[in-house]
Amino acid sequence: MTPRAHLAIPRAATRARGDAPPPPGLAGHGWAARLELAFERRMHGCVLAHVRHEGPLTVQRALHPEGRDVCHVVVVHPPGGVAGGDTLDVDVDVRAGAHAVLTMPGAAKFHRSDGRTSRQAVRIRAGAGAIVEWLPPETIVFDGAIASAVLEIDLADEATAIGWDVLALGRRARGEAFRDGRWRQRLAIRRAGRLLAEDTLDLAGGDAWMRSRAGLAGAPVCATLFAAGRAVDAAVVAGCREANRATRAAIGVTMPLPGLVMARCLASGVEEARDAFVAMWSRLRPALAGLDARPLRLWAT
Repeated sequence: MTPRAHLAIPRAATRARGDAPPPPGLAGHGWAARLELAFERRMHGCVLAHVRHEGPLTVQRALHPEGRDVCHVVVVHPPGGVAGGDTLDVDVDVRAGAHAVLTMPGAAKFHRSDGRTSRQAVRIRAGAGAIVEWLPPETIVFDGAIASAVLEIDLADEATAIGWDVLALGRRARGEAFRDGRWRQRLAIRRAGRLLAEDTLDLAGGDAWMRSRAGLAGAPVCATLFAAGRAVDAAVVAGCREANRATRAAIGVTMPLPGLVMARCLASGVEEARDAFVAMWSRLRPALAGLDARPLRLWAT
């Protein structure tokens, strides 16, 4: 039996009851975009050492708002949305000793499909002693979208990763719910080749599970936060819980394995989920990366 609605436990899977998977994409082509990034620690600090892109997926120039040892990059997808048949592949290599912070200027939007499936895959590797922070805005899945998203994190023994995924089902500001379509997503975290956590969602639009108390309980926003590092301990988990004591969102924080924190959030809006995760990040970053948690400039826009 597939477990449902468990909060941030390794290999948890949530699956909606729906029809069989949609057929392969119809004839025609969407955007095919690929981005490769590599960060290196050099004598003068952390640098973006390699950039290669194909199609409408690129980066703004590397920034160092915290000093030379931390490299910030903004990933940009110019068309502003993902339509039927589009494929986006992002490959990030944070090499030994480097520290990279990655975000995007706006929400990722998966538009209503014409029958073709859209796909996004982000793969991040972090070498020995490296730190990677994956801090994107929300992902908005429009009603009628047929799409999938994969996030894979591969860590070396002494690497650290902090990140999140915030998912909005439908466009709430327009009164739109996710009534039709299909959304699949997968998060996998590995250390030295060993799977630490795997979280999957396979959701058919309009499924009763979205309204069930055992599922999303009617929440239009669901989100997952992860933090993996040797400094993770019970005090870090307690700090994350304390950071959101006053929030109205439903949040569960656990340490399913030594060195791993996972949190799950059900919220009434994107801002509520984001504020909850930023509050946890402000506790996690000093503990895991040894740095103050300075809000990204993009968060203020």
